[in-house]
Amino acid sequence: MAAIKFGTDGWRARIAEDFTFANVEIVTQALVDYLKTQNAGGELRSVVGYDRRFASELFARRAAEVLAGNGVAVDLFASDVPTPLVSFEVKRRGLDGGVMITASHNPPDFNGFKFKAPYGGSATPAITDLIEKLLGATSPRRLPFDEAQRQGLAGVIEADGDYRRHVESLVAINDLRKSDALVIADPMHGTGGRWIESMLAGGKIRVETIRADRDPLFGGVLPEPMPWSLEMTSRVIRERGALMALVTDGDADRVGAMDERGEYVNTHQILMILLLHLVRRKGWKGSVARTFSQSVIVRRIAESYGFRLFETPIGFKHIGEIMLDPANDFLVGGEESGGIGVRGHIPERDGIFNCLLLLEAVLAAGKKPSEIVRDVWREFGEFHFERRDLHVPIESGQKLVGDLREDTPDIFAGYKVVNIATLDGTKLIFEDDSWILFRQSGTEPLLRIYCEATSIEKMTKMVDAGVLMAQEDS
Repeated sequence: MAAIKFGTDGWRARIAEDFTFANVEIVTQALVDYLKTQNAGGELRSVVGYDRRFASELFARRAAEVLAGNGVAVDLFASDVPTPLVSFEVKRRGLDGGVMITASHNPPDFNGFKFKAPYGGSATPAITDLIEKLLGATSPRRLPFDEAQRQGLAGVIEADGDYRRHVESLVAINDLRKSDALVIADPMHGTGGRWIESMLAGGKIRVETIRADRDPLFGGVLPEPMPWSLEMTSRVIRERGALMALVTDGDADRVGAMDERGEYVNTHQILMILLLHLVRRKGWKGSVARTFSQSVIVRRIAESYGFRLFETPIGFKHIGEIMLDPANDFLVGGEESGGIGVRGHIPERDGIFNCLLLLEAVLAAGKKPSEIVRDVWREFGEFHFERRDLHVPIESGQKLVGDLREDTPDIFAGYKVVNIATLDGTKLIFEDDSWILFRQSGTEPLLRIYCEATSIEKMTKMVDAGVLMAQEDS
C-alpha cells in the first residue's frame, strides 16, 4: 500500500501512480470502518460525487461499490457536481457522510478523495486522523454497482433544486436577474460548468460562460483562480466590455474574480468586499475568521465594528471548525486561496454561492469592482498582495523558515522588522503593517512566500528579496 495521507482537504495523489482503484478501495474501506465507530449497529447512508478529472466517474463508482459492499446505502451522482453540492446533500438529507472524488485545483495528472462529514463540511483533522489509522486494517469489501442497485443498496441521483433554493434564500437572485449588466462566468473547465449562468437565467442580466466544457487537461493551466491562469478571462472581459468575471476552481469550492478592466481581484479583496456587504447592506453581525495569510484589511474592518476576530493556520478546515461552534457567532471567514464561508450556508467553502454573493455586493454598491476596492483602501488603508511558489527541497525550505524564526533580521529588504508571528510558518511584520510570510509544505518540495504591503513597489521589492534568500539557501 502506498503512503496515503490526508492533507488540507482530503487525500490527493497522481493518477495511476498512487491514486489507483486499489488505493481508492483501501481509503473507502477505512472510511466505512470509521463510520461504523460513529454509528455502531445503525443503518449507514452516504452519497458519492465526482468532478471532471480523468476517470473521476470510474473512481467514484468504485468508492460507491465499497460502501455498498459494507452494507452502506449509497447514492451516486449521475454526472459531475460541485463539491459544495455534495456537502449540502449530506447535511440536507442527514447522511452519515459523503465522498467527493476530486483533486480540486491540483495539476491534471492528480485526483483525490474528500470526505464530507455529517454536518455538511470537510472532515476535521481529528476525523481524518482516525480514518488514516484505519487504513489497511480491513480488506476492502466491494459489491458491483449493478448488483448493489438490485439489492437496493445503491442508487443513481441527479442534482435537484434544493441547493438552488437554498442559495436563493441567501442571495437576492431575482434582483440580480433584473440588472442590466454583462458578466463573464469562468469555471476553468471544472465542474462549476454553467451553474452560475443557469442560476441567473431568465432575466435582464447577461451571463456568458467560457471554458464551460469538460477538459481533463484544463486547457493547459491549473484549474485555480489565480492571475497566471486567467489570461483568457481577462481578454474576454476587455473584448466584451463586461462588468466583471466570476471564476471557480476545478471542483467549484473556491471563488475568484476579475474586475471591469480584466485585472485580478485577489481573494483578500473578495473577502473584505463580502464582509462589508454583509454588515452594511444586510445588517449582519458576528465574528470574523481569517487564516494566517489573509489580509490586514480584514482585521481592520473586524476591529472597526468590534467583531471578534479569529486567526487560524492556513487551510479552510480551520475556518470550518470555527463555523461549527455556535458559541463563536460566526459571520464570515476565509483563506487566501479563495475559500470563504458565510453564516447560514453550509460550513464549507462554496465557489458558486460566493460568486453570486460577490455579484450581489457589486451590484448593490452600484459601482465597478475596481472602484469598490479603491473605496475600501481609502477607508481602511491601501494594501497589495502577492504569493510566489518556489520549488525547493523540503529540508531547505524548513531550514529557512526555522532560521527566520530563531534569528529574525532587524532589517529585511531595507525595511525595519518590528514583530514576528509563527502561527503557521514565519511572518515578518513591518512598521506600517506590511508583512511577508515564509511557509514550507511538509508534503511536497514547495516553499510559499506570501506578502502584503502598502504599495506595489514595496511588495515587489520584499517578495524579490524573499525569493533571493530562498534560492541562496536551497
